[in-house]
Amino acid sequence: MKSHTFLKIATSTLALGAAAAALPAFAQSTGSSDFDGDAIIVTGGRINDIVGVRTPDSPKAKVEIGKEFIASQRAGQSVNEIINLVPGVSFTNNDPWGSSGGSFTIRGFDSSRIAQTFDGIPLNDSGNYAVYSNQQVDAEIIETVNVNLGSTDVDTPTAAAVGGTVNINTKVPDDQFGVMTSLSYGDIAAKDSGGEDRSFQRYFAKVETGEFTSIGTKAYFTGSFARNGATFANYGKVQKKQFNTKIYQPIGDNGDFISLSGHYNENRNNFGGSPLRASAFNGDKSSRFYEVDGGIPCTVSQTSVVNSCGTSFERRYNPSNTGNVRLASLFTLTDKLTLSIDAAYQYTKANGGGTTSANEGLYTRAATATTPAFSGTGNYGGAFYFGRDLNGDGAIGQVTLVQPSQTKTNRYVAIANLSYELNDTNRVRLSYSFDRAHHRQTGAAGFLKANGEPFDVFPVNDPLTDTAGNVLQKRDRDSYATLHQIAGEYRGDFLNDQLTVLVGVRAPFFKRDLTQNCFTTSSGGFVDCVPADQQAAYIAARPYSFNATTGRASGAALPGSRKLNYDKILPNVGAVFKITPEVSIAGSYAKNLSVPSTDALYNAFYFPADSDAAYRVPESSNSFDASLRYSTPVVQASITGWYSKYKNRLVTAYDIDGNGTDTNLGPVKKYGVDASFSVRPVQPLSLYVFGSWIKSEIQNDAVTGSCAATSDIALAGLCYNVAQTDGTTISYLRTSGKRERAAPEWLFGGRAQLDVGDFQFGAQAKYTSDRFLNDINGEVQTVTVAGAPKIIAPGGKFKAYTVVDLNVRYNLESLGLAKSQIQLNVSNLFDEYYVGSFSGGLDTLASSSSAFVNFGSPRAISATFIMGF
Repeated sequence: MKSHTFLKIATSTLALGAAAAALPAFAQSTGSSDFDGDAIIVTGGRINDIVGVRTPDSPKAKVEIGKEFIASQRAGQSVNEIINLVPGVSFTNNDPWGSSGGSFTIRGFDSSRIAQTFDGIPLNDSGNYAVYSNQQVDAEIIETVNVNLGSTDVDTPTAAAVGGTVNINTKVPDDQFGVMTSLSYGDIAAKDSGGEDRSFQRYFAKVETGEFTSIGTKAYFTGSFARNGATFANYGKVQKKQFNTKIYQPIGDNGDFISLSGHYNENRNNFGGSPLRASAFNGDKSSRFYEVDGGIPCTVSQTSVVNSCGTSFERRYNPSNTGNVRLASLFTLTDKLTLSIDAAYQYTKANGGGTTSANEGLYTRAATATTPAFSGTGNYGGAFYFGRDLNGDGAIGQVTLVQPSQTKTNRYVAIANLSYELNDTNRVRLSYSFDRAHHRQTGAAGFLKANGEPFDVFPVNDPLTDTAGNVLQKRDRDSYATLHQIAGEYRGDFLNDQLTVLVGVRAPFFKRDLTQNCFTTSSGGFVDCVPADQQAAYIAARPYSFNATTGRASGAALPGSRKLNYDKILPNVGAVFKITPEVSIAGSYAKNLSVPSTDALYNAFYFPADSDAAYRVPESSNSFDASLRYSTPVVQASITGWYSKYKNRLVTAYDIDGNGTDTNLGPVKKYGVDASFSVRPVQPLSLYVFGSWIKSEIQNDAVTGSCAATSDIALAGLCYNVAQTDGTTISYLRTSGKRERAAPEWLFGGRAQLDVGDFQFGAQAKYTSDRFLNDINGEVQTVTVAGAPKIIAPGGKFKAYTVVDLNVRYNLESLGLAKSQIQLNVSNLFDEYYVGSFSGGLDTLASSSSAFVNFGSPRAISATFIMGF
């Protein structure tokens, strides 16, 4: 019972408030943590931790970030920025402070292919699988962040985790009563930032109850508030408030427990970034700080003449209210049998999008030789028609309204694991995972104030209606995403614990119950949303037809419902062999499945449900890892080679309003190397370096809508046409052999930390190589047209960049304040100018009006005063 016995000892130690260094590597759920047992224990039972970064000696490639490293980073920072020093991870922040979101990849996979969990509960959006990095838990209560590179645990309830998992684990309440407060102030220190208020303030407080019952019950309660001005524009603000609590009840003295936690987060953010500019490619940072078009303040027209007030990108809001309640528990039923149960309820209310020039008149469609005319209210071709005087000026014209895409989600998750010890060296477990999310997506409009601000950032609270009282929507769909998953896993130790073998299999059963209440008008998912009392007349005016031979449709597909099922048996195996107590080799294999997102599935409503054109094929892959590791208390090193082969590589591009376009790239190969080395040459000094090489190769040319001879893509030789036997033409993009967009090929970085007396000095750096805007890898070039040179931009490559950060901490214990510190953080020390996140696509042009970028965070400095007692 060695593995289980260690777990009991470690968990009991946790309940007694020992240091994190005595704990096993946490996995995603309580059951996976229990089953992992002593995976992180190496070299004489001691945990090797240098600079707060640990490499567990497990079959799967993992890296763990500890709370000591987390504490050295800027207060309020997103957890995704904090793990940016993990090999294979690339994160770009949209501001220096952590509340505005960003772009996140692991081994070149974006966040929709990375499972992010919070105490074992999935955080990815249930519709598009995205991770929203600005909504993560406050770092002050994070115990560890465990990153699985390219794999997941068998009980993880995820629809798309081929890129890996990020497991955020919160701390257990302290045994003793205590209070901790943290006050931060910061500002952007770039020379060209101007006189605008770009400052940052944050307040955090935590109360630990200590053990307040005779049976050892303990809890903590936290709250935080953060705000900052817009990073680049002279307009906008970011505000975030958050509350957390955990009640922990140990059961007996063998590590069993029940824990109940709560989390609530509220963001009120203006959008940042800007439309794609030439400076994004040429490195000229003179325009990164800019003024919003239309002036400040502005005045929305109160007449039928529409002006631009309130329409700029920076005036848009991205509000969110998110919360969850989480249950975790572990019960030792017998000496050999252990049961764990995790469960959660999650709630999300969020939107994003801009404004529209709504029509006060009626939409009209002229009669043809075969169809009658149509006139009515609704949303047609992306434009609202209300059929009434909205602003009361007595004239029928257009009025500027706010019209975000609204989402409300209610989600229920449960994970149960039953683990049995066959003997001291062999364990098995069975698990069941359940995940059901009700995803309601609408798009009602609301009024703007005279200064361009919305009356309510959630127009769904009081939506505008037409004369008949119909709430007009720009989208209207109702989705249920359900997962039932059963899994089994075996763990065995052989050769006197030199060899550890892990064999698992999971069988997910995904069900998508989708209802589209609007008419689908194209394969790209465009819709006309018609009130129910006018749908019969609309159907007559725009009849739908489908040619089964050519697979092409015309007209408007009817609203309707569909139920889709995806399931597959997914094995995974792994092993670790300790050549010596310090040196080990490890390898793993996993088969993965990624289910198409709801955006992709709703786009298919343009085709009949039983047609081949309507079916969206899931993405599947086979992934392999092989690692060589060396670990002592002084040196820790690891190198991992990995290879993944994909069928039906699914990617989605989002425009400036968040509308998704899906693409199947077909087969794609991805492979690379992750390496890290950390050393403590003398006790006060710790050094850590890492690097990653990431290669992706699209295998086939992708189908596109057209390849016009005069287009920039055609002039650059990046597309071609193939005539078909039926007289039609299929156009292709030259994607074969190209690198996938947004994925850097090289990542290098490191950190040095010096602890001298009451001071800690830290410096860290991260290099990110160039990235392409699109999958055709086009760059700016000169071609000859009609005998004259012409500069074209069929794509774009964003330049490589290096960011350096510093931190200094002074412990006030010598001044009689044992639990208090002052910390200074400087990010992007040399004010490197670079592009962070951006909206790329299959063939997005650098000149595209829908493309936009978020410039990388400029140099910023902050100070934090932490006081505890």
